[in-house]
Amino acid sequence: MNGNERKNIQSGKRVTIVLKQHQSTGALTEGVVRDILTTSPSHPHGIKVRLMSGEVGRVKEVF
Repeated sequence: MNGNERKNIQSGKRVTIVLKQHQSTGALTEGVVRDILTTSPSHPHGIKVRLMSGEVGRVKEVF
């Protein structure tokens, strides 16, 4: 599923994100969503989330 729409993402879902420091390379990090940080219903670069590990980034794919 696409990570650009907030309705596709819930706390506890497994996702891949791009961390701020990896935006230039596009390296993905996989984890489980703890908090959804973007309040708007969609974002062109992906919804910003915090993973259970504490890492923050924009969602690229939802499993």
